[in-house]
Amino acid sequence: MTYEIAAPEPGGMVASLSSLGYSLPAAIADLVDNSISAGARNIDVEFTWHGRDSWIAVVDDGRGMTEKELVTAMTVAARPLTPRAPTDLGRFGVGLKSASFSQARQLTVATATEGVWNVRTWDLDVVEESGEWRLLHGADSETTTLLERICRSPVKGTVVLWRKLNGYHVDDVTEDDERTQSQFYGEARRTESHLGMVFARFLSGARRRNLRIAGEPVEPWDPFLAGHPSVQRLPVEEIPVGVNSVRVEAFILPSSQQLTGNDYGSAGGPSGWLDQQGFYVYRLNRLILAGSWLGLRGMRREEKFNLARIAVDISAETDAEWGVDVRKSSVVPPVGLRPHLRRIAQRARAQAADVLRHRGQIAARTHGDPLLYAWKVRRADNRVTCRINRSHPLVAAALRSGGGSPENVRALLRLLEETVPVTALRVMHETDTSDDPEPFEGRGDANAEATEIAQRIYEAMISDGRSPTAARERLRVMPPFDQIQGFWSG
Repeated sequence: MTYEIAAPEPGGMVASLSSLGYSLPAAIADLVDNSISAGARNIDVEFTWHGRDSWIAVVDDGRGMTEKELVTAMTVAARPLTPRAPTDLGRFGVGLKSASFSQARQLTVATATEGVWNVRTWDLDVVEESGEWRLLHGADSETTTLLERICRSPVKGTVVLWRKLNGYHVDDVTEDDERTQSQFYGEARRTESHLGMVFARFLSGARRRNLRIAGEPVEPWDPFLAGHPSVQRLPVEEIPVGVNSVRVEAFILPSSQQLTGNDYGSAGGPSGWLDQQGFYVYRLNRLILAGSWLGLRGMRREEKFNLARIAVDISAETDAEWGVDVRKSSVVPPVGLRPHLRRIAQRARAQAADVLRHRGQIAARTHGDPLLYAWKVRRADNRVTCRINRSHPLVAAALRSGGGSPENVRALLRLLEETVPVTALRVMHETDTSDDPEPFEGRGDANAEATEIAQRIYEAMISDGRSPTAARERLRVMPPFDQIQGFWSG
């Protein structure tokens, strides 16, 4: 067959790569992927405001690239010179270019392996004007001055520098434009939150990376609050997918009453509680998707499922089966796996809703109609207390003068037996604090109330035929008086 070479026109190709829909945080995350894959231990993201000449750079101390490797890395959709390593966070070989072109008109990469620095530049204005893929050797004088300033190591590493930033490199943006400057540094804060979520597993542990923005460490964000004692974990499942497997673990987070105000706000994540519920898909420990029900039938975001979060770990070999996109921000689970994910999600959602429902019951018990509950359970000052509700009709009747008939007392005792607030105590109790209810407010010595009650028990035993000595001996071992000093001196 005859044919024609229909090579893509550079200007149109640039426009296509620039419109893939990267957010700024997602684009920078793609650059950090490359740094981690290059073995970097220290990665710095720099945001510097200079009006229309503002710039962003990612600097690492990884193994760097030779000149040939650099040219390959800068070539759009080039075949890698060597097969991808199993730990390579890359996907299609276009991340550096597509992420950069979505944010800037000028991309410069400077890299060194053994103290020899190589520099190449893409200037999209040059590409469009020439109609050719002209990869420039070196950089212009202003860019060279910036590179000299921000290079950390004289021996090895890589600097990716964005200039002519989209939305900022325009004539009406000046250096004293406070509104636009605030927007620029607001993007830096959003990037910090995003990177802390995406690379959380790389920012902790024995081999953690040091990732900084403007010199400040990026703190990892754990969506599962795995270290909190009140988190419920469902059993881990290893589900086969072809010759590989997928690891799935569901977590039910504590409710707001079990977290401090700061912890509750932080646990909501960058997007807030509603948007952060659901599945979290990790590829090689890098978060691909944060908070989604993966389009599973009937699985919608609802407030009552806010506490359900599920970790899914997939291998790089299953990229195709999961439909991982260029931006590494979207996945579609394999058809054979969906029933298993749905089953796990249904269980997690049910337990999350149950926690909130019990919390609602506790709120009703605490703030609702005083005539409804025979027991009153409270948590205040890190102490749980449990009291019989003296406003309850049956309790009030038993306490009224002449109202303590045997029938009323028997009915009250049976009611108290049947309504012991086990659920309320379990939900309200914190396993990591010493909040167990203590008799008579935890006093170690006798007070008037404890003494009066002990006296009445003592008199009741005397009336029942025990000697004073036997009655005192019985009180001595009777809870809670066995823990209170002051009854046994006489």
